[in-house]
Parts: sequence; structure tokens; C-alpha cells
Amino acid sequence: MSILSISRGAFQRGRTAALLAALPLGVGASAARGQEQERECGERPELRVTVMDESGAVPLPGVVVAVQWTDGGRRPARGRTGEGGHYGVCAPRDAEGAVLWAEVGSDGSREVTVALERGGTHEVELRVVFAMSRPGRLLGRIYDARTDDPVATAAVSVVGRPGVVESNRQGQFVIEGLPRGERQLEVRRLGYALLRHPIVMSPGITTEVEVGLVPEPVEMEPLVAIAERSRRLEIKGFYERKHWGELLGLGQFFSEDYIERWRPTRMSQFIVDHTMLGSGLVNRRSGCAVNVFVDGMRVDVPDLDSVVLPIEVGGVEVYRGAASFPGRFSGSDLRCGAVAIWTK
Repeated sequence: MSILSISRGAFQRGRTAALLAALPLGVGASAARGQEQERECGERPELRVTVMDESGAVPLPGVVVAVQWTDGGRRPARGRTGEGGHYGVCAPRDAEGAVLWAEVGSDGSREVTVALERGGTHEVELRVVFAMSRPGRLLGRIYDARTDDPVATAAVSVVGRPGVVESNRQGQFVIEGLPRGERQLEVRRLGYALLRHPIVMSPGITTEVEVGLVPEPVEMEPLVAIAERSRRLEIKGFYERKHWGELLGLGQFFSEDYIERWRPTRMSQFIVDHTMLGSGLVNRRSGCAVNVFVDGMRVDVPDLDSVVLPIEVGGVEVYRGAASFPGRFSGSDLRCGAVAIWTK
């Protein structure tokens, strides 16, 4: 027998049963527009958004559109698409850019960044990807149940599915494209007991497993632990960056569970206590303050504790050098480092 610890992405919700009628909540929003519609925003930048399904063939009315201004200090605009999947909003006069995305229940579109020009009209198309239409992914780590050392070259497979993957030097493996439903995980390694254990795959969700192999002939009962993964952080790419960042040593990552164990009263103090950053979130190597982003929007370091509370945080990423930054933060001056905070 062998030990199996499973951390499963079980944040599974049904699709939205019915889409609500259009509510143009954005400044200067318009529910439906023709191609030749006259500008409504004067000299202010105007965003004209169309929300479609994943194929780009079906417009989606009643979908929530969120617009976040990249220069910070302003509340994001939110509203619903009207007939034809259209939504319009006038940007603040001095806004330099915007990040847009669409939300339908627990599903959503990819984020789109737009550079704004004064008096310009910007057409944006967002495509909603529904989780039910996508396969799941299995992400895991294999270790020796006695020593906790990683086990490399273990053969990992899913019964009934062709192909076998091997764990790397860190004991990690990835299996892509698994359909929803219950599957049988199988792990083989010379010198260890064979492991077989059921796993449940959710559509569009990454399921994490930690497998403790027991050297033969010792017999031990399997141990199964289950945890949920935030769908919101999955869409934002936090778990993907955490996996590769920790594997390659590109940054530090703190999940919601880790933050809750310490029960911090202020995010700034938590980051100082758990990273190599100094007081005031200063990079000790360069002596300058790092950049801070909350849900992709840049905020001033002194304002951090008034912008977000620890109980609102779902994940934190800390980067101390420009070479380690992911592409989503490109365009900012990140030489001093960056802290990315994601709310639940």
C-alpha cells in the first residue's frame, strides 16, 4: 500500500442558468450600437466592447464586463452587455490604459490590455471560455513516504488513457487533457509498492496530487487529503505561475491557506515578515521600493494596507528581480521588484 495526498481543484459551479437583461452601469455605457454610431464621449477615450462565446460566432448579452484603469486610483467600471453582446464606456479623460475581462458565473474571458488615446475609439472583443467545454489537468508530486525525498522517474498514468509520464528530479509531473469524471491514478516505481487510487477530474480545473510511495514490503493505508482551489486565481494564472516559479526559483508565492495560518493584521507587515524585503517593502539589494499590484492594478506602497485586508487575499506573488517577472507585468518599471496581490 502507498500514501496518496490529493489537493483537488473542486471549485466547481454550474453555468449561469439565465443571462440577465443589459444594465449599462459604466460611465457613458450603451447597450447596443451600430457600426456607424457617433461618438458619445467627446474628447474622452471610448471603449466599445463585444462579448462572444469561445468560437467567436455567438454574441452574449447580459454578461458582466469589468474595466480596470491601469494608472490606479480609480474604481473599476462594471456593467452588463446588451443586445448583440455590446457594452460601451467612456474612460476618464487622463486614463492611459485599461484592462478588460468578461465574467459569466465562475467562467470568464482572458484579460485584454488596451492603451488609450484621447479622443480615440477602441473596439475590443472578449471571448468567454466556459469551463464545462475544457478538459482538466493533473498536476502532482511524488515523494518517499519514509524520507519525504522526491522520487524521480516514477511512471505515472491514468488507467484507460494511453501514455505514461515520468516524474522529474523534483518528483513532479503533469498530465494534460483529462476529461471530467472519476479516473484511476496509477504510479509505478522500482522498489516501491504499486499505487492505484481513484481521482475525480473537474472540467477546466487543475487537480493537484501529492503521492507518498512506500518502499516494499511495508504496508500502509492510503491517506487522502482534499482541498479546494480558487477558480478566480485559476483564471488569473496564479497557480500556473506558482508551479513554475517555485520549480525554477523565480519568486515567492503564498496561498490563502498559508496566509490564514499566520492571521496577519496588515498585508505590508506579512510580506516583510515572510520575504527578504525590508520595511516599507524596500528591496534590500537595490535599496528602492518594489512595485505593488492589487488584482493587476498598481497601488502606492503606503496605501497598501488601506486598499486590501489580509482576510480578502487569496494569493501573493513576490519577485525581487526584473528577470523573473511574468509577462503580465510587462510595461512597468520593475527593476526594484514587484509584489502581486490577488483577492479571493
